[in-house]
Amino acid sequence: MELGARVAAALRTGLDVRVDPVDTLIRPSTRDGVDYQCNIAMSLAKKLGRPPREVATALVEALDAADMVAETEIAGPGFVNFVLRDDWLAERVAELLGDPRAGVPVTDAPRRFALDYSSPNVAKTMHVGNMRSTVIGDALHRLLAFAGHEVLPHNHLGDWGTPFGMLIEHMLDSGLDGSITDLNAFYQQARAKFDADEAFATRSRDRVVKLQAGDEQTRQLWQRLVDESARHFQAVYDLLGIRLTQANIYGESFYNPYLGEVVDELTELGLTEVSDGAVCVFPPGFTGREGQRLPLIVRKSDGGYGYAATDLATARYWTRERDVTDLLYVVGSPQAQHFQMVFAVCTQAGYLTDKHRAEHIAFGSVLGADGKMMRTRAGESVALIGLLEEAVARAAKVIEERSELAEADRAAVARAVGIGAVKYADLAGDRLKDYVFTWEKMLAKDGNTSVYLQYAIARIRSVLRKAGETVQPGTAVRLGEPAERALAVKLLQLPAAIDAAVAEYAPHKLCGYLFETASAFTGFYENCPILASSTPDDVRGSRLALAALTADVLVLGLSLLGIDAPERL
Repeated sequence: MELGARVAAALRTGLDVRVDPVDTLIRPSTRDGVDYQCNIAMSLAKKLGRPPREVATALVEALDAADMVAETEIAGPGFVNFVLRDDWLAERVAELLGDPRAGVPVTDAPRRFALDYSSPNVAKTMHVGNMRSTVIGDALHRLLAFAGHEVLPHNHLGDWGTPFGMLIEHMLDSGLDGSITDLNAFYQQARAKFDADEAFATRSRDRVVKLQAGDEQTRQLWQRLVDESARHFQAVYDLLGIRLTQANIYGESFYNPYLGEVVDELTELGLTEVSDGAVCVFPPGFTGREGQRLPLIVRKSDGGYGYAATDLATARYWTRERDVTDLLYVVGSPQAQHFQMVFAVCTQAGYLTDKHRAEHIAFGSVLGADGKMMRTRAGESVALIGLLEEAVARAAKVIEERSELAEADRAAVARAVGIGAVKYADLAGDRLKDYVFTWEKMLAKDGNTSVYLQYAIARIRSVLRKAGETVQPGTAVRLGEPAERALAVKLLQLPAAIDAAVAEYAPHKLCGYLFETASAFTGFYENCPILASSTPDDVRGSRLALAALTADVLVLGLSLLGIDAPERL
């Protein structure tokens, strides 16, 4: 933002220190009467060998910002607090009117991301455990693309390996020539037969060999399983508003031809060892509880390949053949050590160099009201499609008393509210933490929920309809009341919120900002009459402009989370 550029210039002038404006450590302040706080004096003090308050004083004395900053204050050990000028604020807010990006710049240093998310298992119905990767991944996809980066999403389906021999044999035994209506039941039937019938188990193992050898009939049957599963997955993605398509599927099978090459390369580099018949890499620094080295098994003792080999081949493919700069894996926290070891081996092998970044975007679990992993009463995983359909049904009850809605519009609104509530509940908290799934909390009309934000947008749109006029770019903005000023300050913070969400892969940073903005609008709406007959025309125009811009910011923010905002509620 502009204040960062001014602070960077002051550091050059006053201290002969060169800092990029984005690294000036300026953040919105939570202290009443202060708009922004700069903490860079503390980080520079040790480097310069000077007390932090002395560094802060030099910064303030060299600061050329009288046109935008009304007050500066050095507080505590060396914080610099800023209060912005009202006229500068009003001009900046007015400039945002009609801007589809609401002041958010496009990065001048775009990168090329390979984003791995969702990744359900073929021949199994998507369950609540698949939700977090899918929802978080989609939000990051939208945020990164909006920021100006190129995003190559890929859905790493579990579509290869031993279970498929069992499933194909069960398919043949069942004489299925149509769709599989219940993937979970189909899988469970095959598993039970495999465990109870040795002849079936033998045929299943033989079928795996045929699959891996490229037997045409076996491959055709396998492809049917993949296609049938993809159809089920797409139904979930469509309901959730996820942007993954068939073109984004890169299953385990896609990387299978590369696995032997990976092992050969690692061996040629001298990185592999044979341990109990398995080909392993022992990346430095990874040890067990008793200090023993931990292996990453790239080829098993029976000649087969596991997840590690596939993940190494994946990184090799995206960096070498697709020339990506960043690898992101949206996968649950329990896989943290696995990815650390994979990244370490990729670095040893040269798949990751100093021009690449690889990161495990970890997340916690979805818990039930009992604080345990969310399951059905029978102890099974909760089917995701059923959960989403229930969300829509519950949302329909929440809005059914709204007379403003025509009957024909209620289904679409219920879907937007219900699906939005589920997604926002998943995104609103720190992704590393578990969260408890409760319908009452996520569908609440107040608090940090998507429903609260959607109602704020609907209220603003109602005001704009009643006003009977369209707010035009260039409308003058006045900030005569504290609530007007508070809202204006918040509206200008959208770029910082999106920057934080992108830089930290943290959608909850954007959620928190949107809630604060909606709350600021509530204070503005309650204290600053917009359409009252006593409101002067110029004040009315200004307040309509603030309301319209608030709606634009909230709608944009929700869209970057993959959530719709109905015109009416």
